[in-house]
Amino acid sequence: LTQYNKAFCGCKKTLNLRREYYFAVQESGIAEGISYLVLLFVAMPLRSFGGYPLFVKYFGWAHGMLFIWFMLLLGILFFGKTWDFKKCFTAGIASLVPFGTFWFDRKYLSKVSL
Repeated sequence: LTQYNKAFCGCKKTLNLRREYYFAVQESGIAEGISYLVLLFVAMPLRSFGGYPLFVKYFGWAHGMLFIWFMLLLGILFFGKTWDFKKCFTAGIASLVPFGTFWFDRKYLSKVSL
């Protein structure tokens, strides 16, 4: 009975860790997508037409940090054997396209129940 409990607790911890990474990818993907849209549709026009280059500097920095965080989480999921190459590659490509992270969230992450 004690071996069963130890094995079950380890499995439960692994499931909780996977769930935490899953939600971290989902939340960081949404944050990265919003920052990308703000950079493209707010900060860039303000720089080009309004003469405010500082907005691009700060929103670009924030977007860059969120993008790196998103890619690090994808790497953790891939090298931890939680997600396959196809899913990680699709998420990476989707993060380069405007509205791509929202599409990835709806197509892959919304269907998963943990």
